[in-house]
Amino acid sequence: MKLVVEQGLWTTGQPVAAPPAVAVLEVAGAVLAWTVDDPHAPVAVTFTDVGAADWLWRALGEAGHVSIVEALSGRPAHTAAAVDLVDVHWAAAALAPLRRLALGHWLRRWWPASVRDGIAELDAAVLDAEIAALTAAAEEFFAGDTFDSDVSGLLEPHRASLAALMADGDPRVAALVDSVSEWVDLDEIPAQRRQHDYALAAGAARGQRPGTIASGTGSIPWSAVPPRVFDAAEDTVSWVVTAAAGVVRAEIRTEPIGPANGIPVRFDGADGVLDEQGRATVDLAVSESAAWDRDWSSAVTTVGGPADPGDTREVRDRLRTFARARLAGPAGDAFLAEILAAESDY
Repeated sequence: MKLVVEQGLWTTGQPVAAPPAVAVLEVAGAVLAWTVDDPHAPVAVTFTDVGAADWLWRALGEAGHVSIVEALSGRPAHTAAAVDLVDVHWAAAALAPLRRLALGHWLRRWWPASVRDGIAELDAAVLDAEIAALTAAAEEFFAGDTFDSDVSGLLEPHRASLAALMADGDPRVAALVDSVSEWVDLDEIPAQRRQHDYALAAGAARGQRPGTIASGTGSIPWSAVPPRVFDAAEDTVSWVVTAAAGVVRAEIRTEPIGPANGIPVRFDGADGVLDEQGRATVDLAVSESAAWDRDWSSAVTTVGGPADPGDTREVRDRLRTFARARLAGPAGDAFLAEILAAESDY
């Protein structure tokens, strides 16, 4: 094992993909990362506090744990000197549950559910319940205040859904919910009907109406918006520039699968906010005559915040392939939410 300094922290220096193609898990004293669609890629470990990483002996053996602590103790990261630990190696079997847990968090944030692409949505309550169960089973790897160790926080938003799942009749789901029942109180919660399907928002193609100057489409980078809000396909943003009574406007439509209200949108430098149905209208600071004379093909539409540099169409296509393969399998490390999605008529 070789340790190097990156951004002021000691790390194993293994190459890992950028978001959205990386699965990350925060454990006590370190952050673990894997390229999500490469099962053979080694783990990348960044130490935030090697003294707090009491779990290292489980993945490196006692001698390996001692070697790392001795190598880094009293050696500030700003010295930027590499450390070679020739006989220290990660135990793949010890890391496998953590990689699966990191994958579960990736599924929560990045799963590319899409009506257009035929990629089924994962049941959020089922997924979070299994992540909670896996987290509890790996409690020795977590400190009390790590971001990914909050079992109750995972379950609390799904109390009504979990109660309904118990009554759905699937013994696999009932067993899963029962396994996490000690962390969430499901008593006296009425079972609610659950929405398993979703439809496209009001973004369907329409005939061009009078006053239309130009129209076009665009895509939403996954890292720019919250999860489970928009259909994850490409070209789900449509826009049309219109003019009426001397006022030039851009009408933007997206294809949400959840409430989109409050998400910022920008068209050609003009700012707006989406409503719940994923629509926005922004006034443009251009005269009607200038709007008719302009070539709008270079107009830029953005939805949400800044996107990660690694969030490209090519990477998203790769991750869609990964998701389809997991549904077609299912994979050996599949989550119950994936199995249920694969079984459903979509």
